[in-house]
Parts: sequence; structure tokens; C-alpha cells
Amino acid sequence: MNVVIMKNEDGAYAGAQGGLFSAGVSRESVGSERLCLHRVFIAAHTETHAHMHDGHESAIYVLAGRHQIRYGDQLEHLADLEPGDMVYIPPGMPHQPIVGSEDVTAIVARTDPAEQESLRLHTAPHYETAGAGLAN
Repeated sequence: MNVVIMKNEDGAYAGAQGGLFSAGVSRESVGSERLCLHRVFIAAHTETHAHMHDGHESAIYVLAGRHQIRYGDQLEHLADLEPGDMVYIPPGMPHQPIVGSEDVTAIVARTDPAEQESLRLHTAPHYETAGAGLAN
């Protein structure tokens, strides 16, 4: 196996949960067996979908953009996020980014080398997603 260096956005794709993902490190791009690492961009005022990743942990590092994340079985918890924050999401935990007036860019690592394979959209009670409570 060789070291692979990725320097561009070739292969960017729209995630089923919302956002534009870089091809990053994955099974498809470099043959990774247990890891996915990519950058995600979510434009301001974008409605994302609640989702979970069955059987896989996720870690998120916020590069830019203040926003919120809903999480929990019924998306009952809400946390403010800003650049420099890190988030751990256990396997199967429903979560949803809530993007207000700022574009968001984050680095996402996951133990699923195919990234979208374990993704499952989540249906939960409707909450207002217009960026309520965000400090701009």
C-alpha cells in the first residue's frame, strides 16, 4: 500500500444528509479499509437532514462558521458550535447540523471507509431549524 496525498476537490459530492463533501480519504479514493476523512461545506441557511451512521463513530472539527447541532434519539439536545470546536458522535446517534447565517466548513472523520454506506436518514419530531439561538 502506498501513501496517497490529496490536494484538490476532484470528486466532490453532495451528501444525502446535506452539504458538499470533498472526496477525501475513503475506500473509493485511496482504498482505505477502516477510515474516512473529508471536508464538508454547508452553505448558510441550508436545511440539512437528520441522520445517523449505523455502526460507525464520527468526529467533527469545525473550521469555520458558527452553527448548532441537534442530537439524541429524538434530536432533543441542541449545542452551539464555533470554529475550533470538536464533536464526537457515537455509532447510531441521530444528529443534524442547523446552519444559520454563516457558511460552515468542517473536517469529518468516520470509521466507515465508504462514508455514505452506513448513513441512514432519521425521522424525528419537527423542530424549528432557522438557526434559533445562534449568536452571529
